[in-house]
Amino acid sequence: MRKDRFLVLVRIGLIIFFALMAIAAAVMLNVLHNLPNINSLSSYIPSETTLIFSSDGQVLARLHQEENRRVVPLSQISPYLQKIVIAVEDPRFYQHHGLDFIGIVRAGLKNIVYGRVKEGASTITQQLARALFLNRKKVISRKLAEAILAVQLERRYTKDEILELYLNNIYMGHNAYGIESAANLYFNKKAADLDIAESAMIVGLIKGPELYSPYRNFKGAKTNQIYALNKALEQNFIFERDAKLAAIEELKFSPQNLRRYGEAAPYFISYVLKQLIDLYGKEQVYHGGLRVYTTLDSNMQAAAESVVTSFASKEGEKFNFSQAALLSIDPRTGYIKAMVGGVDFYTSKFNRTTQSKRSPGSAFKPFTYTAAMEQGISPGTILQDTSTTFEVYPNEWNPSGTWAPNNYDEKFRGAVTLRYALEKSLNIPAIKISERVGLRSIINVARRMGIISHLEPGLALTLGASEVTMLELTSAYGTFANSGIHVEPASIIKIEDPNGVVLYKNTIKESQALDPNIAAVMVDLLKGVILRGTGIRGQIYRPAAAKTGTAQEFRDAWFVGFVPQLVTGVWVGNDDNASMKGVAEVAVCPRIWKEYNLRALANLPKLDFPRPEGLVEATICIKSGKIARPYCPKEDQRTEKFWLKDLPKEKCNIHKSAEELYQQEVKKNEVTEVWN
Repeated sequence: MRKDRFLVLVRIGLIIFFALMAIAAAVMLNVLHNLPNINSLSSYIPSETTLIFSSDGQVLARLHQEENRRVVPLSQISPYLQKIVIAVEDPRFYQHHGLDFIGIVRAGLKNIVYGRVKEGASTITQQLARALFLNRKKVISRKLAEAILAVQLERRYTKDEILELYLNNIYMGHNAYGIESAANLYFNKKAADLDIAESAMIVGLIKGPELYSPYRNFKGAKTNQIYALNKALEQNFIFERDAKLAAIEELKFSPQNLRRYGEAAPYFISYVLKQLIDLYGKEQVYHGGLRVYTTLDSNMQAAAESVVTSFASKEGEKFNFSQAALLSIDPRTGYIKAMVGGVDFYTSKFNRTTQSKRSPGSAFKPFTYTAAMEQGISPGTILQDTSTTFEVYPNEWNPSGTWAPNNYDEKFRGAVTLRYALEKSLNIPAIKISERVGLRSIINVARRMGIISHLEPGLALTLGASEVTMLELTSAYGTFANSGIHVEPASIIKIEDPNGVVLYKNTIKESQALDPNIAAVMVDLLKGVILRGTGIRGQIYRPAAAKTGTAQEFRDAWFVGFVPQLVTGVWVGNDDNASMKGVAEVAVCPRIWKEYNLRALANLPKLDFPRPEGLVEATICIKSGKIARPYCPKEDQRTEKFWLKDLPKEKCNIHKSAEELYQQEVKKNEVTEVWN
């Protein structure tokens, strides 16, 4: 009976054994059938973060979606970090062949003693296999596949190659993948520059990067750091003194790097990003690890953001403006050096330097006066600033077909020179000049200088009736600064792939828009705007030229000015077109422009512009338009410049000497006696 029972048990045992063997074989066959091919690693290109740099080498932004990654060779990763990660994650890394059986036994015994999973036994190679090929589900088939892949990886690659792949692919929290991204995210450093304390802090994140992030759980992160230091000390990878110093070192974290675009130039970054996506598509931009070298100057940008923010917060409510923008361009290259598209990017991402079309007001007048210079009209030409009614095309807003504009202060000044009219931004003389030179000539000048927006050919054009972007207007003024050569604006100098291969290189696109001497004459005229005219509060104690602009009903205020190295446009207003109050009287835009340029130009030499040729200077009487005589009142005398053909040849015949007045009176009396 006992023998029969024993045989039954043996049979059952054999059935169970063979069943388990069959199941194991099936599992093994399934694992082997679905096992990834590790040879695919030879063509593996990890998703890598695109970096955007300023012209002075600062990282402005790191563009990525799911994975923020920067791949670097092992030689560019701190040796401290390499040693500490091995000490913590796989002390026998250089002894085993993918699986650490001694480590498995040790971990198993420790887990039995503690009654819970206290220590894992996955090697670095197993972790790499899991990260590259498998999911994280804790099932037998996955663990078996992981073990097989680990052995295959060890046969195919060297230890250093495996370690390099591991350190470039490991997840480090906050969408950062790889040690290089982690070093930047937490310490604003390159992986090569991490010290012992920083290396231990980063290695301590591996077991739970989101849970132990120092930005969320500093206490837990510190505990893991100390653990990592102790493990490195146990393996004799670091000295005891270094471990103690590292444990008490005050770490300097960089929480600002958590923001997607970073702190610097968000409007500029979004402007560049659009161009990149147009060139390469989202996939390449967010995953291709491009290196984008831009034109932006980080110091100028910092000055621009500081000044715009300061003025908007201190004066915006007082003068009823809620938005401001600033744009700086090097007129010689077209390189955008600073861009502030609004008061706060994170409140409104609408870029008012590139996306917004606004009335330039009187900032458009220089195009009219340039057309006048091209047609040989002299700066000293006399114009009448008097109440004038102009005939215009009738429309639904103006059925009468007449227009009687005013100056911004609703005053008229009588006879003035062309130069004075521009300096004081008088409307009537500007309209009369536009009638004289022709609207088509003005539009042609604006087009050559870089204005591409639609320009309505009406008399109000010279007063800024047609809307333009700040990018157009600022770039066009750069033509004056660059001796008549217009250079198209550019934001990207070159683009490289992760291996340093140049994919794109900017070529300066320029054209001779104006005769150099005409440009020099206009610079001479626009200098007066700052020295004596409406822009006097924008003086920066070096040769500079500019023009103010105020749109109808004070909806827009502008100041566009330049030195030989830099042209800068400033705008304030409201997105809903609400009128401002007092912005012209207190010169908000000229003061913003001045404050910015004093900072931006601090380290640049003081340069002057070429002097105009062919102009002859003469002192005239404004009343007669002829050469002034000693008897002309001082207030009627103007020292002005003329083209030689326009130089007055006669002397003033209105103001006379005492002798002439006496002789005139004598003659008058003689005539009276004859009649009597």
